[in-house]
Amino acid sequence: MRPTMARVPWDFLLFLFLVLIFDLVLCGGNLENFKGVIRSDHGSAMVLPLVFSSFNSSKRVVLGEQHRRLQTNEPLKSNAHMKLYDDLLTNGYYTTRIWIGTPPQEFALIVDSGSTVTYVPCSTCEQCGNHQDPKFQPDSSSTYQPVRCNLDCDCDREKDQCVYERQYAEMSSSSGVLGNDIVSFGNESALPPHRAVFGCENAETGDLYSQHADGIIGLGRGKLSIMDQLVEKGAITDSFSLCYGGMGFGGGGMVLGGIPPPPGMVFSHSDPLRSPYYNLELKEIHVAGKSLRLNPSVFNSKHGTVLDSGTTYAYLPEVAFLAFKDAMMKQIHSLRRIPGPDPSYHDVCFSGSGSEVSELSKTFPDVNMVFENGQMVTLAPENYLFRHSKVRGAYCLGVFQNGKDPTTLLGGIIVRNTLVTYDRGNERIGFWKTNCSELWERLQLASAPPPRPSPSVDKNSTMKSLAQPPLPDIYIPGP
Repeated sequence: MRPTMARVPWDFLLFLFLVLIFDLVLCGGNLENFKGVIRSDHGSAMVLPLVFSSFNSSKRVVLGEQHRRLQTNEPLKSNAHMKLYDDLLTNGYYTTRIWIGTPPQEFALIVDSGSTVTYVPCSTCEQCGNHQDPKFQPDSSSTYQPVRCNLDCDCDREKDQCVYERQYAEMSSSSGVLGNDIVSFGNESALPPHRAVFGCENAETGDLYSQHADGIIGLGRGKLSIMDQLVEKGAITDSFSLCYGGMGFGGGGMVLGGIPPPPGMVFSHSDPLRSPYYNLELKEIHVAGKSLRLNPSVFNSKHGTVLDSGTTYAYLPEVAFLAFKDAMMKQIHSLRRIPGPDPSYHDVCFSGSGSEVSELSKTFPDVNMVFENGQMVTLAPENYLFRHSKVRGAYCLGVFQNGKDPTTLLGGIIVRNTLVTYDRGNERIGFWKTNCSELWERLQLASAPPPRPSPSVDKNSTMKSLAQPPLPDIYIPGP
């Protein structure tokens, strides 16, 4: 006699059937993808939040993304989610880690939104300095391919391989050949490895030769930019975000690909036709709530106002710098003026404000940047000061005159502890104050250990004691 099977209500069976169909639709009708969703519940996450949040809130956001995908029938793009190392005072830059080749070779690269090519030292380079990692060995990568000479590139003397050359304002330079290989963004990134064109250096000069970092990851506008290459492949949306850690602490995070802007993010229009750089439409600067008496056109000369993550400090046209310096001196007249740490430079430095970063706002005023749309970004003292390296408790202005160049150049110091979104697809740049030094600690990471930082990062910082706003609930689509 056959065993009696328990009767299941027909409405429950219908519910299970609909759930199965719904999940299959979300996975594009692919059963393997459906299995991947099941596995993700027990292993890797499909969504990487920049902060931890309650279960209910994260569930609402994720379901909203799934609903949008079901309606538009467009696959969610992944993001390259990467940690930043180093800091401005010790190193003058921030770096991230990438891996090139098969098997992967690891490199520490300066994050530079003003460069349009990514490059690392080549094993054949005889004019390259001693850097953080071994040189790239093309012969050791089974997937490496030289970029052969064509109509779209500059060629070597033999007309065999494409070459590149970059020169920078501080008189350093990089040159070499172009190669194509697999680029990986680390185990913490949801973006899978992709082929990309990069520079294999044969010569370095100046700071590029002496720096600790291996090379540069170029995030600027241009066909060789890692951003342009990933966007052209359809791997990511046309946006990236940087979050630089605060004074004395460094670190932070970077996302290649779009993220939802947090509430209250301040935007400026960024015209891609204005120049090859990321421009802002800056109209006014306020010191302690008072506008500098300047014609707004002063910030629109030559290249206009440029935001460059690879530049350390801020540089203003002569008339704007003098007005800024005078306004600042009126606000901090109680402090004692002292010489700068390097006698070859005429730094504007002060002592008597105390050594705690959290106390600087009691002595130094806020500075506001006002954009063409009336929106305003507030700069705390750490966004325009750097520590005096020889006098404890002394600080110097990190804003300088840009020689006779009328361009306004805003470097990394301006955006410390600020989430900056370069929303290239919508021609805008967003700013949102937060504690970037804690960004990586709040991420849901993969189990693999993070790559090692440069040995010069100061880990005994008091930056975490600052009263910073919490990080936004930003959700990054997974693979």
